[in-house]
Amino acid sequence: MRRLTGQGAGRYRFCMRQERSAVLAGLQAALPLVLGYFPIAFSFGVSATRNGLSATEAFALSLIVFAGAAQFLAIAMIASGAPVIVAALTLAAMNLRHVLYGPTLLQKAGAVAGRWSWVWAFALTDEVFGAALGALSKGQRFSEGFMLILGFCAYGSWLAGTLAGAWAGGGALDAFPAVGAGLDFMLPGLFLALLLSILSGRQVPVIGVAGLATVVGTWWGSGTLGLFSGMIAGALAGVILPQWRRAHAV
Repeated sequence: MRRLTGQGAGRYRFCMRQERSAVLAGLQAALPLVLGYFPIAFSFGVSATRNGLSATEAFALSLIVFAGAAQFLAIAMIASGAPVIVAALTLAAMNLRHVLYGPTLLQKAGAVAGRWSWVWAFALTDEVFGAALGALSKGQRFSEGFMLILGFCAYGSWLAGTLAGAWAGGGALDAFPAVGAGLDFMLPGLFLALLLSILSGRQVPVIGVAGLATVVGTWWGSGTLGLFSGMIAGALAGVILPQWRRAHAV
């Protein structure tokens, strides 16, 4: 085997140090998600078996979909007898926002898509996206190793929680109604905490516009309309408000 010497060996050691640093940073960023995802996924596994799915079906849904709140919606639609095509289209519409996560991260990092982008992009949930943005805003260097560790630690925790909840069965939380109610809030609470950790003063008006549009759309229409209203209004505010600030800067 040919040994690296001189400048080549130095570059190799530098790359290896960078990769180890990315792995450690990914593990550190993933820890809150791992701790938060497991109990929520446990609740999903319990809910899925309570509504007639087998443990295998509940685990398969997490394995293939991995979409947090959308999986709970899927269970509700299955339990209500909604047609499969309606359920599929509703879940696709609800998860449409994920299409924007990868390009946004790459733009923030000033990076280009690498050969493993199709792998780590699968694990870009709301919370993984928020954790990645938070790490980048604190100076973490973007790398595919970092994204793979961050995303798939969260994915593994979600699968493990689903399996544990499905194995425990539909009545596992019946004796603890307060725990069940708290688990329902953990997913939005986790994302809110991640959002607050990277929030800056300039982003507050955009978030306010998106939140107001979501409330109005939900009030006058439905949760789906509110979701789309918030996405569109937030995107427009994110584009228009910075331009307005630049135009009126002294």
